[in-house]
Amino acid sequence: MIKAAVHHLSSKGVGKKIGFITFSDTQGGLLIEPELEGLPSGERGFHIHEFGDLRPKNGSAGGMAGQHFDPLKTGRHRGAYGDGHLGDLPVLYVEEDGTADEAVLAPRLMLEDVKGRAIIIHSGGDNYSDTPVKNGGGVSRIAGGVITNDCPYCSEEKVKKIAMLSLLGYGLYRLTK
Repeated sequence: MIKAAVHHLSSKGVGKKIGFITFSDTQGGLLIEPELEGLPSGERGFHIHEFGDLRPKNGSAGGMAGQHFDPLKTGRHRGAYGDGHLGDLPVLYVEEDGTADEAVLAPRLMLEDVKGRAIIIHSGGDNYSDTPVKNGGGVSRIAGGVITNDCPYCSEEKVKKIAMLSLLGYGLYRLTK
């Protein structure tokens, strides 16, 4: 089982953590259980991407995550039950209050396939087709996580907070002298 932290994504970088997604193997495939908040309501495209890097690339949020995970090089977007990208997942449903907690199943994947890759949430829905818009019309990447129990972006945030507290403590120390 992996419990991956999920963060907002923008063209400026990786933002605030908005929750977790738990990944675990079942007899029917990979069970994906989101515990997310702070997302726009409605249906969102939801995919496993090639690389575990959420940084922007050429001004595109989460661009370093690469394309949909497609190790069989199908070049097709057909959904979780189709014969296209293995990274295609069932759509993520986000409630009116911005939360998402409905589990989905990826029947053609197991945990070993996705470890170290990225999970990406898109601003648009997903029609599981490459027409009229390539990759199902998911459009921009708004949130994502690296599929690991040790989130590199959470660690960076923790280091920044410790550094800030240290600086504040040093400043307060100097004020009292």
